[in-house]
Amino acid sequence: MQTAPRVTLFAAVVALMLAVVSLTLVPPATAAPPWAPAATAPIHPGVQTYTRGAQCTANFVFTNGATVYIGQAAHCAGTGAATETDGCRAATLPVGTPVTVKGASRPGVMVYSSWVTMQANREKDPATCAYNDLALIRLDPADAAKVNPSIPTWGGPVGINTSGARLGSRVYSYGNSSLRLGITLLSPKTGVSLGDTGGGWDHEVETVTPGIPGDSGSAFLDASGRALGVLSTVAVLPIPTSNGVGDIGRELNYARTRGGVVADLALGTEPFRANALPLG
Repeated sequence: MQTAPRVTLFAAVVALMLAVVSLTLVPPATAAPPWAPAATAPIHPGVQTYTRGAQCTANFVFTNGATVYIGQAAHCAGTGAATETDGCRAATLPVGTPVTVKGASRPGVMVYSSWVTMQANREKDPATCAYNDLALIRLDPADAAKVNPSIPTWGGPVGINTSGARLGSRVYSYGNSSLRLGITLLSPKTGVSLGDTGGGWDHEVETVTPGIPGDSGSAFLDASGRALGVLSTVAVLPIPTSNGVGDIGRELNYARTRGGVVADLALGTEPFRANALPLG
């Protein structure tokens, strides 16, 4: 008559011991690393990147657990002519290519390229081929604590734009071309949307000072401070001061669904400031 209570108690003790062992052996989910202060972080959106000598501007910071990535345009690793903008055909360096990120102590590694992925997938959609222009550079773990995801001058991003850029709405960016010889006065840019093309894959924009070679890949925010896209092309016609911006939401979704790479946008630690500069 005393056996059942003893068996029940024994089973409870064993279950408790197994639970304790389980908690000991299974590590907790790894969160993104704490960010460095925005005012002093050496790595952030807008730093220069160099891929086999080609200089571009980093856009946003992304994470997957403790792994930290910084984005650049996929065409920054292109090996063809500057006019080769079809990512499904243009020659490109492979995944695994080292990338120098200014402010980092060690080279990063290009672990994803939309161009490489689209060519492997034999992508056929013309708009996707033309405007899907994102590469992810995995930072060395030694540099993860040196990163802040805020956009210089403007702050943010506060999320991802999923609705496009309304014609005439304000946009914000930060380019860092080496052609400016280190003079960053013209790096912060603001302008207006000229509307969306390519079924939403592309946002045409006109800024107070247009993007120039070396600004490629830089981040664009919408009027609310949400991540809009990545500076991809420089237009000659019909408006010489306009640029094409690839939609970051679609680019990240393609990376996840077609490239098998999961990367979440890191939100800025600094609030979005639309009136940071008196640029109209």
